[in-house]
Parts: sequence; structure tokens; C-alpha cells
Amino acid sequence: MSNDKPPLHMVDVLGQYAHIQDDIDKAVLDVVKSGQYINGPAVRDFAQELAQWLGHSESQPVHVIPCANGTDALQAALMALDLKPGDEIITPSFTFISTVEVIHLLRLKPVMVDVDPCSFTLDPGAVAKAITDRTKAIMPVHLYGQCADMTALMTLAKTHDLAIVEDTAQAIGSGWSLGENHWGAAGTMGDIGTTSFFPSKNLGAYGDGGACFTRDAALAQKLKMICNHGSQKRYSHEIIGMNSRLDSIQAAILRVKLPHLSNYNAARTAAADKYDALLGEHPMITVPYRHPRSKHVFHQYTLKLNNRGEGPGLRDHLAQHLTARGIPHGVYYPKPIHKQAAFADVVSESVVLPHTEDLTQRVISLPMHTELTEAQQERVAQHIQEGLNSYL
Repeated sequence: MSNDKPPLHMVDVLGQYAHIQDDIDKAVLDVVKSGQYINGPAVRDFAQELAQWLGHSESQPVHVIPCANGTDALQAALMALDLKPGDEIITPSFTFISTVEVIHLLRLKPVMVDVDPCSFTLDPGAVAKAITDRTKAIMPVHLYGQCADMTALMTLAKTHDLAIVEDTAQAIGSGWSLGENHWGAAGTMGDIGTTSFFPSKNLGAYGDGGACFTRDAALAQKLKMICNHGSQKRYSHEIIGMNSRLDSIQAAILRVKLPHLSNYNAARTAAADKYDALLGEHPMITVPYRHPRSKHVFHQYTLKLNNRGEGPGLRDHLAQHLTARGIPHGVYYPKPIHKQAAFADVVSESVVLPHTEDLTQRVISLPMHTELTEAQQERVAQHIQEGLNSYL
């Protein structure tokens, strides 16, 4: 890599911080000076402000329950549904491990089904075929920043009396059109939504953090208890819970960043538009699909390489080419969960998810963050085209 070119980053958290440094520094110092480090005012205020941002109103309330991380949010959500060991949860295999991990940890049965080959999100047709009398919930993942088909999934849930837990770790700020002039915010359409504030997320803290969302006041109260050792009152424990709290310093940081989130998501969308223009005509590339009913907020910008059925050779070649030239990239995800050793005793070897297994060999994600410049994107695109054109 030439020394006269600044390094590229997959996620530029320091570049983003530079624009809001004074506000961040003051917010952190205010918490330190307050001495209220656990469940302090910053946590309460952030929860209220995020609820408003997600569309809270008297007629359509949104309750936000902060917790320690996105995985805890998923676990708390399932605990709140009073499920029994062996109950089945339908979810994708093409996702990060935590989505399925918490199902198994709670002695529930993950039923992993295929994804739509265009949006990479849960295929409602596959969900419908997987429903049994043991099915109790559907857990869609709003992958890469785009909502799953919530209209179809909510119809299935209503027909079969199932709960929906939305994994919104990658899609805060996304939405789904539920009808004319009626948009549902990601994480607020099902019974419970969950999210992560991991530093690389669209709304990222400077450490771990997460939250659950719900429109149901009773569920909100139960989630609060679960995240606080099953307690509403100190030393009085009504249910089994967990210790999962959003740190006050992280809440203060998130309060500073939340007013910028719409602009952050707009910057990601603009960067995605630029990538589309630079790469969309290449015969070996399919740029990210944007469902007409979903607002895509591009947590990741993920290409699908057009080498179906040929294994990961093209993707591996391109990855090596980019690495040699200092171009960061990622593969989310190289191995589906139903093929992971950790689930060998849970998933039958006969399970075949063709779209999922194909995507794990063909996807590659490019640098995507709020600080990308057009010059940087042109540089990325140039090396991608060179790498693909050199594959023989």
C-alpha cells in the first residue's frame, strides 16, 4: 500500500468520535463526577430518549429496557415469554451465533430455516413449512441493516398464535412498510425487539451495551425484572432473572450519539449509493438488494459474487487481493450456524439450507461507516474490480 494514502478502516469509530469529541468527553466526565455509575440518570434518560426516537406516543407506546449487551437482550426476551424446555423457535442459520446460542442455552429448540436469496433475511415460506405444534416463537434477524418481511411473518405469527422476537442488532433505524403511510420501526413490530450497542453498530457505544424494546407494558415490566435479578424491589426476587445492566458511562455516550443517528444512517445510505454506482455494472457482482418495503440502513454493505455452485474460490481470491493492497473487508458469515460444531448434537445432519449454504461461499462485505469519502470508495472499487478481473 502506498505510504501517501491514509489507511482505510472497516469501521472508523475514531473518525466519528473526532466530530463529537467535546460532547462525548463532557458526558463521560459528568458521569464520573456524579458517582452514579450503575443505573444512574443517564441510563434512564437514554431509555426515554430512544423510546421517543423509535416512535413512542401515548397511543403507540414504546418501552426501552437497557441491558449489558445484545446477547443478553436476546436471552431476556426469550425468558420473558415463559417458554418451556423443548419449545421450538424458528430462526435463520445465516446470522451471528448469539441469535441461536441463547435459544439453546435456555433449553429451547432452535429450528433453523433458509433465508431469501435476495434480502438474506428469513424466508417466510420456509418458516411456514417449519411450524409445528411445538413452535412458540419466530426470531427474524434484520440482517445487514434491512428488515425481514415483517408483513408475512406477523401474519404467520397471528395465524399460529406465535410470538415474534426481532433481532435488530444490525438494523436500528431501519423500518418496514406495514401499509399506506404506516411504517414500523425495526424492533417495535413484534412482541419484543432486541438490539446491540457494540461499537461497530450504527448506534454504537464505546464498549458493550444492548436493549430490549416492546409496546407491551406488562412485558416491559417483566423484562426490567429479568435484567435486575428478577426483582422490582431490592432483595425481593419474584422470578429468576439475570444481572444485565447498561453501564451509565455507555448510556451517556449513547445519549450524545442518538441525535446524530438519522444523519449517520443517511451517510451510510449515501455511501451505499456510491458503491452501487461504482460496482453495480460488474458482471461478477450483485450489489445489495433493497426491498421496496424496507428502509435499509446499511450496517454492512455486502456484495454477492456471481459464482453460484463453484465454492468460495472467487471470494477467497478477491479477499487475498484486497488484503495485499490494504483494503479491509469481512465475511459475514463464512459458516452457517447449522454447520457449526457447537450445534452438532442439536441439528440433524440431514438439514440442508441451500440458499444459506450458498451465501456463505459468496458474500463479502466492504468498508461501511459514516466517515467514508468518495475517494476511499473509488479506491476500494478499483481494487475489487482488479481482483475480480484477475480471477482466471
